[in-house]
Amino acid sequence: MQNSARKRNVESKSEVSDKSVRELWNMAITAETEWENKDDFLDVVYWMRQILGVVLGLIWGIVPLKGFLGLALFFAVLTGVTYFFYNTYHKVDDDKFGGPSEILKEGLMTSFASFLVLWIITYSALHFD
Repeated sequence: MQNSARKRNVESKSEVSDKSVRELWNMAITAETEWENKDDFLDVVYWMRQILGVVLGLIWGIVPLKGFLGLALFFAVLTGVTYFFYNTYHKVDDDKFGGPSEILKEGLMTSFASFLVLWIITYSALHFD
């Protein structure tokens, strides 16, 4: 009995989404979309964060923000946008996706790395002689 439950769990985890990038994009921009596949939604959150990290890195470098204020604002904006996206815009039941912490940490460190690289490069290019 336990073995068959494990087998079903492995099979459900190995399901590959057959949705194209265009279909996922349309689902992401359409409010209150029903997400059948957990991985599709988490992929959308991941890539949204990557894009937001790059954009915020460029903005922070141009403005120019420095130090702890820039880091704190980045995490506040990123967390706020992600929370709004899944809780208000899509009205997703976060328990289906492992709770709010699972969604909020999806792609956090990789977007932080992209943000830092672009922030440092942009700031250095524009504000140093």
